[in-house]
Amino acid sequence: MRATPQPTTTDIDAVLSAQRRRPTRRPPAGGDPSLRAAYRHCRRITREHDPGIHALIQLMPAVLRPPCRALWAAASVLDDLADQRRDGSPAERAARVEAWTQALQRDLAAGTSTDLVRHALVDTALRWRLDLSSLQGAVTSTLDDVRDRRFADWAEWRSWCEALVPWVDQVRHLFAQAGAPMTLRLDRHKDYKRFIDGAQLTDILTDLSADLTQGLLLLPQEALDAFPGAEDDLRQRRWSPAAAALTDAMTALGRQWVTRPAMTRGMHPGAAIVLDTAARLLRAQLDAVDAAGPTLLRRAPRPSVVTRTRILAPARIRSKVAWSLTPLTAPGPRRPAVTVSGTSPEAQSTTLRPPPPHPDGARPPQIAADRMPAHVAVIMDGNGRWAEQRGLPRPEGHRAGGTATYEMVYGALEIGLRHLTLYAFSTENWKRDPEEITTILEAIRRDLDEGPIRDLDVRQRWLGHPDKLPEELVQALLREERRTRNRTGLTLTVCINYGGRDEITRTAAALAQAAHAGDIDPRLIGEDDFARHLPHPDMPDVDLLWRTGNEQRTSNFLPWYTTYAELYFTPDYWPDVDRRDLWQAITEYSRRQRRHGGATR
Repeated sequence: MRATPQPTTTDIDAVLSAQRRRPTRRPPAGGDPSLRAAYRHCRRITREHDPGIHALIQLMPAVLRPPCRALWAAASVLDDLADQRRDGSPAERAARVEAWTQALQRDLAAGTSTDLVRHALVDTALRWRLDLSSLQGAVTSTLDDVRDRRFADWAEWRSWCEALVPWVDQVRHLFAQAGAPMTLRLDRHKDYKRFIDGAQLTDILTDLSADLTQGLLLLPQEALDAFPGAEDDLRQRRWSPAAAALTDAMTALGRQWVTRPAMTRGMHPGAAIVLDTAARLLRAQLDAVDAAGPTLLRRAPRPSVVTRTRILAPARIRSKVAWSLTPLTAPGPRRPAVTVSGTSPEAQSTTLRPPPPHPDGARPPQIAADRMPAHVAVIMDGNGRWAEQRGLPRPEGHRAGGTATYEMVYGALEIGLRHLTLYAFSTENWKRDPEEITTILEAIRRDLDEGPIRDLDVRQRWLGHPDKLPEELVQALLREERRTRNRTGLTLTVCINYGGRDEITRTAAALAQAAHAGDIDPRLIGEDDFARHLPHPDMPDVDLLWRTGNEQRTSNFLPWYTTYAELYFTPDYWPDVDRRDLWQAITEYSRRQRRHGGATR
C-alpha cells in the first residue's frame, strides 16, 4: 500500500474557505461543516491514492462510505509518512508516524481534531464505536516499512501481510454495526487470510518498479531462490527469462489466493458483491501485470478502462439492488465518555494496567531465566466435585472456578510466563448436563465482554472448533483475538470445544488439501510442515502440563505440543487454587532435569 505523498495535516479553515466557493452536495456527516470538509478530504485521498478501493467503497451502502473512506485515508496517510524516502532519514520518518498516532490518541480524548483525516477518523471511531487499538500492529508494520524489509520465507512474509488485516476488520465491524454483518463462516477464515495475502501480493507486483527504485524487493527469499538469477536481474532492472518466470509464478499464485468463492457463502448479498468484485479487480490487475512484460520494471501496469467498466458496471447495479432490500442506519454523533483520569475509553484502549496484587501480598519466586518454562498448560479439573463436596449444584463450581482462572493470569504476568494455555471446555464435555454446559459457556462469554483481564497485557487466543458453540460466543472469541493481537505480555490460549485428536485429524486434512493444491510436495512432508498447518503454528511446545483435581491423565489435551512436557498433578480442586499454586508448579519444574532423550551428564 504505497503511493505518491499526500498532505498529512490540512488547515480546516482554509479547506472550508475553498469549499464555500463550490456547489455543495448532501453532507455525509450531518450539518457540521468542518466534519463535511474532513470526510470530503478523505474521499479525495481515497480516490487519488487508490481508484480501485474508491470504486469498491462506491459499491457499499451510502451510510458506510464516509467511515470507510476515513479508515482508508488514515491508512494512506500513515503509509505515505513512512514512504517519503526522499524526505528525511528512516528515524525521522518513523518519528513522523509515531507523532501522528500519538496525536490521534489526544484527538480521540478530545473528540475532534484540527487534522482533516484524524477529524474524520475520530468521528468514525466514536460514532461507530470502533476500537482503534487493534490498529497498533498495523502502525508497527508501517514503522517497519521505513526500514528495508527482507523475508526469509513465505511464513515471514505472511506475518508482515497481517498488518492489513486490522484495517479490513474495522470495515467488517462497520458492516456489522450497520445491520449487514460481513460474517465469515469459521471454516473459511483461512480463505479470508489467504485472500488478504493475494491482495498484498498483487499490490507488490503492481508497485514493483517503484519499489525497485527505492531498493526494495518485497518477495520472500524462498520464492526468489526458486528462480536462480531472477533477484539480481530484477534489482538491476533487467527483464530476463528468470525474471519473467518468477513474475508468471507470482501472478499465478496471486490468482489462486484471491479466488476464494466459498468465502462469501452465507454473507449478506451486498457484502458478498463487494468481496466478489474485489477479487475480479485483483485478477484483472494480475492480468495487467502479466501483459506488461519488460515495462513492469518501468511503470505500474493498470487494467484498461474497458476491463474495469466490465467489472464495475454490473456490480454497481447488483449492489444497488442488494442494499435496497436491507434498511441500514448510521448512528448519530457521539462525544467521548471522559473517565476520572480525564481521557476517553477510546484513547485509553492502548493503556494497559498491571495485575492486582495478591490479597496476602505474596510475590512470585525468583526463577533463573534458563529454568523458567516458556509454556505452561493447565487442565482445570475439579469444579463440579468442589461444588458437590459443599452440597451445591455443579454449575456453582464453574462459577467459583472463574476466580482461580483470573489468579492464574495474574500469577503468570507477575512471574514473567510467556505462554499459558487453559483447558476450559473439551469436545467430550458436551456429554454433561445442559445446565452445566450453559453455565460454562455463559461464564466464558461474560469474561470476554467484561472480565478483569481485558485491560491487562494479555494477548488472548482461542483454540478449538466452532461446531455446536453459540454464534455470539464464537464472534466474541474472534473479537478478543483481534482486539488483543498486538499485546506483547502473556499469550493466553483458551481451549474451548477442543479435542487433541480432532486437532490432529483436521491438521492432517489441511496438509492433504495443501498437497492436493500443489502447495507442498507430499514426498517431502516433515514435522515442520505439519506444525505449520496447526491452528496456531507459532504456539511453542508445552514445557509443563499441570492438572488439578487429583486426577493423573492428560485427557486428549494438546497431544502434539506435550510430547516432552513435564507432568505435574496436584490434589486440590480448581476453585481452591490461586497464583501461588502456579508459582509452586513453576518452581517444581525448575528443579527437574530435562533431557529430551539425551543421557544425563
